[in-house]
Amino acid sequence: MRHLAIIGSGPAGYYTAEAAQKAFGDDIAIDVFDRLPVPYGLIRSGVAPDHQSIKAVSRRYEKVALSDNVRFVGNVSIGRDLSIDELRELYDAVVLATGAPHDRPLDIPGESLGNVFGSAAFVGWYNGHPQFAGLDPDLSGKTAVVIGMGNVALDVARILAKTPAEFAGSDIVAHALAALARSSIERIVLLGRRGPHQIMMTPKELGELGHLTAASPYVTAADLPPPDEDAILEPGVRKSVAHLRAFAATPEDIRAEKAKEIEFVFMSNPKALIGKDKVEAVEIERTFLNHGRAEGTGELRRIPADLVVACIGYRTSPIEGVPFDERAGRFANDAGRILPGLYCVGWARRGPSGTIGTNRPDGYAVAEQIADDVSTGVLGAARKKGRPGFDALAAERGLEVVKFSDWKKIEEAEEQAAREGAPREKFVDVEAMIRAGR
Repeated sequence: MRHLAIIGSGPAGYYTAEAAQKAFGDDIAIDVFDRLPVPYGLIRSGVAPDHQSIKAVSRRYEKVALSDNVRFVGNVSIGRDLSIDELRELYDAVVLATGAPHDRPLDIPGESLGNVFGSAAFVGWYNGHPQFAGLDPDLSGKTAVVIGMGNVALDVARILAKTPAEFAGSDIVAHALAALARSSIERIVLLGRRGPHQIMMTPKELGELGHLTAASPYVTAADLPPPDEDAILEPGVRKSVAHLRAFAATPEDIRAEKAKEIEFVFMSNPKALIGKDKVEAVEIERTFLNHGRAEGTGELRRIPADLVVACIGYRTSPIEGVPFDERAGRFANDAGRILPGLYCVGWARRGPSGTIGTNRPDGYAVAEQIADDVSTGVLGAARKKGRPGFDALAAERGLEVVKFSDWKKIEEAEEQAAREGAPREKFVDVEAMIRAGR
């Protein structure tokens, strides 16, 4: 029997567990660890609450989690409760599927001003992540600036623009729903360093902006390249640009019927955040493209901003004893291998890129590597203690481990507490989760 520890219960973690089952059959015991008492990682706390169809992929992970040879080990933090070296002593192989939970900094003056947030924090706030539940952003101003042109920036803009009624059927948490209902935000600016042809937003999500009840998307027609240049684009980007062209063609009187406006500002790089204690404006520099790279022209201007959310990427959490690539913000690895018996998958391997489904081939590739390392003797004979060894250590240290059956009790309690029409009302406090699981 081989023993595998997977650190992280999000998509990358459960796809790896699924792949390991197929590679080893019944000859493997898999423990999936998570520092929170609840599984599924970014499916729970990162996917937009109004995108319930995407969250439904968790049913696939639940099927894996309920297998006889897979166990969820929640409320256990590697680095706090036990070290990576201790884990490697207990398990034949350890896979880091920890994602990239930290915001990449803007690295510009004024970043520490009040009402300036990274997207991990802001998204975590409206998704009920315990770490960010107390964020309390001030939505009493008129203008929000969202820095970035990817799907996360799009999610943030859409959430800020929606009416309370448009959250029907979502699992947005109560404290965020109440704050958004009181919001005075009227203008949401999406700020990008490059142009429409370099947009990273996917067409389906971008198209949603055209169907909002109280908000109208706006693109300056002069910012769009000549239509015949769209032919060189990849099909997905071409569809996204078609949405931008439709937004630009919306008559002004139609736009004026909506109380809020979502404005796209291209070819603009944030240089500084301006304000005393709280942000009041974003200073931007006009850019131009040089072989696809955005370079500054020296032309500066300011956009008023009462709230700033930076959606410019994420970094993995370093773990003591694990080689880390500081520049890339992920673990140093060779196609998923870090050290003998230590691997990484998903964003922890490649950085924050791709979709949920991109993690599946990652997991299967690493499972094949583990199988190869077993067959070639890299991992040595099967003599590790695995689960029994961890259970003994957890008992010795008094760890309050949350099992999958405990999670199902937490889930049931959240479903029972849901407001009418919502699938659940998430616990936003770890101790409350653990109490419900008992």
